[in-house]
Amino acid sequence: MADIERHSFDVLVVGAGGAGLRAAIAAHDAGAKVGIVCKSLLGKAHTVMAEGGIAAAMANVWKEDNWKVHFRDTMRGGKMLNHWRMAQLHAQEAPDRVRELEEWGALFDRTPDGLISQRDFGGHRYARLAHVGDRTGLELIRTLQQRAVALGIEVFMEATITRLLKDGDRIAGAFGYWRESGRFVAFEAPSVVLATGGIGKSYKVTSNSWEYTGDGHALALEAGASLVNMEFVQFHPTGMVWPPSVKGILVTESVRGDGGVLRNSEGRRFMFDYIPEFFKAETADSEEEADRWYEDKTNNRRPPELLPRDEVARAINAEVKAGRGSPHGGVFLDIASRRTPEYIRRRLPSMYHQFKELADVDITAEPMEVGPTCHYVMGGVAVDPDTGESAVQGLYAAGEVAGGMHGANRLGGNSLSDLLVFGRRTGLNAAYAAARLKQRPAISEDDVRAASEHALAPFGIEGGENPYTVQHDLQEVMHNLVGIIRTAGEMEQALTDLASLRERITRLSVEGHRQYNPGWHLALDLRNMLRVSECIARAALERTESRGGHTRDDFPATDDSWGKINLHCRLDGEAVGVTHEPLPQMPDDLRELFN
Repeated sequence: MADIERHSFDVLVVGAGGAGLRAAIAAHDAGAKVGIVCKSLLGKAHTVMAEGGIAAAMANVWKEDNWKVHFRDTMRGGKMLNHWRMAQLHAQEAPDRVRELEEWGALFDRTPDGLISQRDFGGHRYARLAHVGDRTGLELIRTLQQRAVALGIEVFMEATITRLLKDGDRIAGAFGYWRESGRFVAFEAPSVVLATGGIGKSYKVTSNSWEYTGDGHALALEAGASLVNMEFVQFHPTGMVWPPSVKGILVTESVRGDGGVLRNSEGRRFMFDYIPEFFKAETADSEEEADRWYEDKTNNRRPPELLPRDEVARAINAEVKAGRGSPHGGVFLDIASRRTPEYIRRRLPSMYHQFKELADVDITAEPMEVGPTCHYVMGGVAVDPDTGESAVQGLYAAGEVAGGMHGANRLGGNSLSDLLVFGRRTGLNAAYAAARLKQRPAISEDDVRAASEHALAPFGIEGGENPYTVQHDLQEVMHNLVGIIRTAGEMEQALTDLASLRERITRLSVEGHRQYNPGWHLALDLRNMLRVSECIARAALERTESRGGHTRDDFPATDDSWGKINLHCRLDGEAVGVTHEPLPQMPDDLRELFN
């Protein structure tokens, strides 16, 4: 045990995307000694994939916009299952967080008056996404990363946390390993902030890259926290579908916000057939009215392509199943016939180059083939909305790994403002809590030894299961049985298959040494992926209705009684249990906004 590397901090942040960096900066500003651990390289975070913009009611384009409208849009987009307090804080504080980024050097696109430009996105009543072309997430990460480095915050790159360490009922630190050497490292910290992102690698078709294996979700679950809203997985309606090597890579909603339309194989603009009753009053019901909106937005009846993502994804899925899909199993996204090449290259430079280089498609001259891709999980660690602390003392979560903010479905653009608002709040409160402690918690050497033995277990099994085979089988189960459209029979089969996979991972076998060994890394990640997949499947089977990112073929209607209930997943030994908990009550003054 003596050769395990050791470090001590007041606040340890796990994850270096937008939420992690913003939390680390806030904790540092509050006087804490802060360390950041990231699984990959600093700057390679999924935040850069949020291309369209940061949702904030700054009223730079529409003076009628304000936090109450943004709050209402967020709650309605989440099908009223959001934690109202999180949605309120998010809407109120997002404008200040955007202006703060600008003060730190972020370069936003401008209106003719010189204000930060804001664009339209699905589910938002007004144009409110502050943007930098279609590279907003990249600019956000560049700005936060530059500030964190300038402040001297210590960063541990290419290190994976495999276990949270506790002293009694509270957090004491974390245990992990260096991916290059395989050597173990232990961090002592009374406050740990999880900012690890999502779970997309449990699915076969996803916009997420290899890091998104549900690490933070599983770490929190095993530490004693609960996960809320895990049945709600967002399938972004527009991912690339061709060629196979890039299937699932994101096509930003900005394409539709800037005039792109969806067509089936017959060339028909099909979204008019899929406008839900809930949104009919504010959605254009003819091509003429929809097209007029882009030039004159005063009537505010938006094109159906800008409905919330869950509605658009289901519509595309229905068209493909009806045999009206594109040659490679998607539909066509057409902006070429509606905007000039100069406009497209100026407003959507990343999309232009992405399709040109990866698919040999010129989006200024021909349509893109797109289809739903697993993109985001609304579910995550249940946290206090004001502080970001979980049920485990000293354990905090922010960004995609935290649950409650987005309810049943996240609106585009709300992810970047979410991670800024709650990254800051979580970092500040984690630092304050660490400073208030009279006695710091201590790491148990027995726990460190157990964590190291657990991590090394796959090396001790000869001729066992191949991690890559198990991962393939897991992705097939989740894609086929717990995907966009769900039924009880399929999810029961999924749980049976997941139980078999859970038994198989006890026999995972890896060869070679601990020095950079991808098979070993995957073997450790698979435990997290299976934990999270079981939570999704169990919660989805429990919720007998369709709402937001959860669609049941056997229960196609939305049931009002389920609108008052959150499902929480907890560990009971090795088993995942699901409990019903009442939705937090919204104050009357906020509830009146929906009358």
